[in-house]
Amino acid sequence: MKFFAEINVMPLKALLDPQGKAVTSVMHNIGFKNVANVQVGKHLTLEIEAETEIDARQKVDEACKTILTNPIIEFYDFVLKKL
Repeated sequence: MKFFAEINVMPLKALLDPQGKAVTSVMHNIGFKNVANVQVGKHLTLEIEAETEIDARQKVDEACKTILTNPIIEFYDFVLKKL
């Protein structure tokens, strides 16, 4: 079976997010004064072939842990859909 995964990767909340700080600053400079604590992350999508949804979840989780994220500075979550 084929599955489609949507993965969100974000910096850990305890760490400084320089990109988020820069975006927040620019937004304030152009008039968005009510915006605060912007965080910048990544959104990834992929298709994966697996026998079951559980197998697909395990494969996506392993890919996130080993390739797609740096667990020291990032966390992730994902949604899996059957195609």
